[in-house]
Amino acid sequence: MSRRIARSAIVALALGLFALPLAVHAQEAFPGALDRAFGELKDDSGDGLSLSLQLLLIMGLLTILPSLVLMMTSFTRILVVLAILRQAIGLQQSPPNQVLIGLAMFLSLFVMAPTLDRVNETAIAPYAADSIDAGQAIAAAGLEFHRFMVRQTRERDLAMFADMAGAGRFASPEQVPFSILLPAYVTSELKTAFQIGFMLFLPFLVIDLVVSSVLMSLGMMMMSPMVVSLPFKLLLFVMIDGWALIMGSLAASFG
Repeated sequence: MSRRIARSAIVALALGLFALPLAVHAQEAFPGALDRAFGELKDDSGDGLSLSLQLLLIMGLLTILPSLVLMMTSFTRILVVLAILRQAIGLQQSPPNQVLIGLAMFLSLFVMAPTLDRVNETAIAPYAADSIDAGQAIAAAGLEFHRFMVRQTRERDLAMFADMAGAGRFASPEQVPFSILLPAYVTSELKTAFQIGFMLFLPFLVIDLVVSSVLMSLGMMMMSPMVVSLPFKLLLFVMIDGWALIMGSLAASFG
């Protein structure tokens, strides 16, 4: 046992002596490596951010991309209307949530196509050609989304949030900051979505009332009216080509 301990001590001492020059070399090289790493984040001209830092900021912005898609596009209104439609028909999980989200996403791309084209022309293409920096590209893209959101926001909602923020009246829509425009836009979108959902609910509610009255008159009080009315609501929705009407109406509601 004593021989094993002695051999282990000798091996550990040899490894330590072997690693000592490597540790000294790493200690000397580490400050230089840090200087080079942080030096890459500095622009040579001193006028802006380097490419490494710009890519870092862009990757950071990608983490909040889902929130931007939800709050700054037509996605919210479309998804809320489709969810209310499914509830009005009486279907619980058909179409499933994944299908509704996919429909809302692709219809949002259709609605936002003109805005995205202008973003590509004014922000993405010039940035790819190195004619503008990342800050100018983000500002140009934000301006296009700002114009879309202003067109869809009610003046009453905008004035309410402006009064809450103590900003007063704005001379032009371009002067409205995103801190006020974004909550006003989301509030307007939710109100519009619930208004459309209410109009969708009415014909299906009439079918439920008629079926319930017929079942009561026949004395079939133990049978659920939802079970009987569901095939009639599906038949009505298919006969009027409901999906095409809903998609077309939602796209046209954005003007």
